[in-house]
Amino acid sequence: MEQFVMDSPKSPLQPPTFGNLITVLSIDGGGIRGIIPATILAFLETELQKLDGEEARLADYFDVISGTSTGGLVTAMLTAPNEQNRPLFAAKDIKDFYLQHCPKIFPQDNFPLSKLFKSLAGPKYDGKYLRSLVQQKLGDIRLHQTLTNVVIPTFDIKKLQPTIFSSYEVKKNPSIDALLSDISIATSAAPTYLPAHHFETKESTGKAMRTFDLIDGGVAANNPTLVAINEVTKEITRGSADFFPIRPTDYGRFLVISLGTGSPKCEEKYDAIKSAKWGLLGWLTSESSTPLIDVFMQSSSDMIDFHMSAVFQALHSEDNYLRIQDDNLTGNESSVDIATKENLESLVRVGEKLLQKPVSKVNFETGVFEPSNQGTNEHALIKLADILSKEKRIRDMRSPHGKVANGHMTKA
Repeated sequence: MEQFVMDSPKSPLQPPTFGNLITVLSIDGGGIRGIIPATILAFLETELQKLDGEEARLADYFDVISGTSTGGLVTAMLTAPNEQNRPLFAAKDIKDFYLQHCPKIFPQDNFPLSKLFKSLAGPKYDGKYLRSLVQQKLGDIRLHQTLTNVVIPTFDIKKLQPTIFSSYEVKKNPSIDALLSDISIATSAAPTYLPAHHFETKESTGKAMRTFDLIDGGVAANNPTLVAINEVTKEITRGSADFFPIRPTDYGRFLVISLGTGSPKCEEKYDAIKSAKWGLLGWLTSESSTPLIDVFMQSSSDMIDFHMSAVFQALHSEDNYLRIQDDNLTGNESSVDIATKENLESLVRVGEKLLQKPVSKVNFETGVFEPSNQGTNEHALIKLADILSKEKRIRDMRSPHGKVANGHMTKA
C-alpha cells in the first residue's frame, strides 16, 4: 500500500471525519503561572517541528484549543492569524512574552498596607497595560477568524452565568463573534485582581447585537477541558459532517492534552484552624494571594481532572488523556501575580523540571498526583507529537481538500 508523507504542515488541519481522533489541547488559568504551560507548549511544538519542519505550529494539529484566564490569552496567541494567515505567535515566543510584560501587567508594590488598601478600594491592578497590550497584539481579529477552533470560558456577572466563546457556536450565533482581544481581556479579569470587562458585538451597520459584562472564566471552569469536549460533543449531536459518527460519550476517540498552571504543595495550603478565624477580609487577603479565589479556581481545576481521569480510565483509554500539573509549588511560585524577575524565572524552571518529572495521575482518595508507569512528561509529549503528526498526515491523505491545500504530496 502506498503511504503519503506531508511536505509541509501549513495545510489547514482537515476535519476529524478524515482521521481517527479528535485532538484537544486545554490550558488552565493561573495568572503569571501561565509561564509553566507555556514552557510545556514550547517543548511540544519543537517536537512537532522535528517531525514536520520549522514552520509547524500547534494550531496545525489540534481540532480545538481551549483556555481559561491566562490560558485563554495563550489560546488566542496560538490561534490568531498573522498577515500570512499563520499563527501570530510560535509557542516558544509565549514564555518571553510573559517575562517581558507580566511585570508591567502586575506592577509590584513593596508596601503591604498600600496593597491592602488597593484591594479594599477596588481591583489590585487597573488592567490598563494588559488591555492596551492585548488590543495592540490581537488588533481587529475576531473569534471566527482563528486558525483552528477555540473554546474560551468567561463568566457574565450581570446574568450570573457562564458565557463560552466557541468557534463551533459562533457559526450559528454571530452575536458572540467578538474581538479576540475583548475575549482575552474578559477571561483574564480575575475578581479582586483585574477589573471586569464590558463590551459589545455589533452588526455591520453598527447596531449593537449583544452586550457583555464579563469576569474571569475561572469562575466557570478554570480547567476548560470538559468545556471543550462538551462543545465538540454538541457538534457531533448536531450531525456535523466534520465528525465521524460516534456516540457523544465515546471519549476513547478523543486525544486530550490538559496543562495545569501549578498549585501549592500540601503543607503550603490553607488550614481550617487559621481560616476558621477569617472574616471577609481574611478570605480576600493574605501575604501572597487571595484565598477565596485560590479555593474556587483550584477546586474547579481539580474536579475536572477527577472527572476526565475517571472517564478515560473507565474506557480503558488512559493513554489518550495526558494531564501535566505540578502540585508542589512553594512560596511566591504559587502566587498568580508576584511578577518579580526572580519569581518569573523560577516559574520557567518549574516548567522545565516538570518535563523531567514522571507522568502523574490523580489519586481519587487523596487528591494528590502520584507517578504512573508512563515515563516522564517529556517522553509522553514526544510520543503524542508523533501521534499528532501521523493523524494530520492521515487526514491529508484521505481528504481531497488536504491534498489540494498541501500543493503536492510524495510517496513514502
